[in-house]
Amino acid sequence: MPTAPLPLVPQPSHCQRRDGPDFVLGAATVIITPTKFQATATLLAARIEAATSWKLNITTTADGSTGSHIELRIGATGSDNPESYTLKVNEQAAVITAPATAGAYYGCQTLLQLFPAAIFSQALRPDLVLTAPSVEITDTPRFQWRGVMVDSSRFYQPIAFLKKYVDLLSQHKINVFHWHLVDDQGWRLEIKKYPKLTSIGSKRRETIRGHGTNAFSGDGVPVEGFYTQDEVRDFVAYAAERHVQILPEIEMPGHAQSAIAAYPEYGLLPEAKPVSCIWGIHETLYNVKPETFAFLEDVLTEVMDLFPFEYIHIGGDEAIKPQWENDPDTQARIKDLGLKDEHELQSWFIRQAETFLSKHGRKLVGWDEILEGGLAKSATVMSWRGIEGAIESAKHGNDAIMCPNPYVYFDHYQSDITNEPLCIGYHTPLDKVHSYEPIPTELSAEQARHIIGVQGQLWSEYLPTTSRLEYMSFPRVCALAEIGWSPRERPDFPNFLTRLTGHLRRLDCQDVRYRAPLEYVKA
Repeated sequence: MPTAPLPLVPQPSHCQRRDGPDFVLGAATVIITPTKFQATATLLAARIEAATSWKLNITTTADGSTGSHIELRIGATGSDNPESYTLKVNEQAAVITAPATAGAYYGCQTLLQLFPAAIFSQALRPDLVLTAPSVEITDTPRFQWRGVMVDSSRFYQPIAFLKKYVDLLSQHKINVFHWHLVDDQGWRLEIKKYPKLTSIGSKRRETIRGHGTNAFSGDGVPVEGFYTQDEVRDFVAYAAERHVQILPEIEMPGHAQSAIAAYPEYGLLPEAKPVSCIWGIHETLYNVKPETFAFLEDVLTEVMDLFPFEYIHIGGDEAIKPQWENDPDTQARIKDLGLKDEHELQSWFIRQAETFLSKHGRKLVGWDEILEGGLAKSATVMSWRGIEGAIESAKHGNDAIMCPNPYVYFDHYQSDITNEPLCIGYHTPLDKVHSYEPIPTELSAEQARHIIGVQGQLWSEYLPTTSRLEYMSFPRVCALAEIGWSPRERPDFPNFLTRLTGHLRRLDCQDVRYRAPLEYVKA
């Protein structure tokens, strides 16, 4: 009789069960680690203690004891990827070997998944019997960029929740948290030099009710909130310990209404519009005066000081051009620069940001509209309007990240709309997410190397609470994790669903709200 697959998510590259007794984790188990992996061992011990109250001894030297132990080792894995690891479990020990700290951390995440789900308990369970089967695992990620985008601009989420969310991402071996911090409906990041960005730009008087397809109807509930720089530094450090990079997004030249509400001189209208209470594409753009670029460079300077990740996202999407088309100063600027039209002006605008970031050792990321009018030479493209942007980018020799609507848009409905909370629309069920293959067939092998990863999107127009955000995230983030980490020839959807059944118990233990995939389970 075939053995059921272990409930590991994402599926490792190679996993083989071995005959022999299980490994038993207990209060006397010792964690042996080199100094290089000390922080990882400490996080592992903290997770075990949170569930059991056991304070496992951590030591840097093996004393020859034959007792139960977990050992972290620096060593080769058969891959030069720093996120790779091997894991061997037998009756005596669980041994994780990795060339770098990231691999050791991911090996620990897989080891935790081998134990019963209650090891993720938020309450003390000293009565637990924690065993792991004998296995040999060799594992390495398929893509270097495995991301999830959370939109905090439309609705603010507390830092405590975002830390919990990062914990969940790292357990799924997702290594980029794309933080959408500013948009027409709210500016959420403290900028010391421009305090009105938060004193004015972080507040809107209310929010449109429903889809608002006929007429505006506000809910009368003010929305506000922003992240202080001290909070951001703490959050970035917290994520870094868990091998999650934070990618900040500061929108330009569009999605700028909250910024221009605070500082009207950087816009194009005689009187700036207030922070928007409605969704959709807005006409508000930055002007192209030198003073505006000085403002944006000041903002980016503070952003770079807060976020050490080599990439900075500048948006670049949905910048419709009526305000530029109707502004005499902008038209004169297009002529002075020798540009053909407003699309080339946007490309010029993006290149100014790229040049500034490059001088500071950073790389620009933008949505696929940055291709319009000419692509900045070192920009990385997030292809969201299908896959065409990634194809064009890769053929140019630029890197691209696959974020296509609808496959990895998690603000879409998960089943029949009559049974789901209100969403922006469309239909992206779990099996559709899992079926996604990020490498376009149109690319050669050399061009395909420029597809550096995959990312899921959680736009928050219809996600006003953290509970709703979790519900829309899981288990679709679990499927995304498998796309980004597991080999191209990964197990099929029924296999994933079998493993997911056990994996969801871990989410239960962590008080995560998710949508149960009942429609895939045969009666």
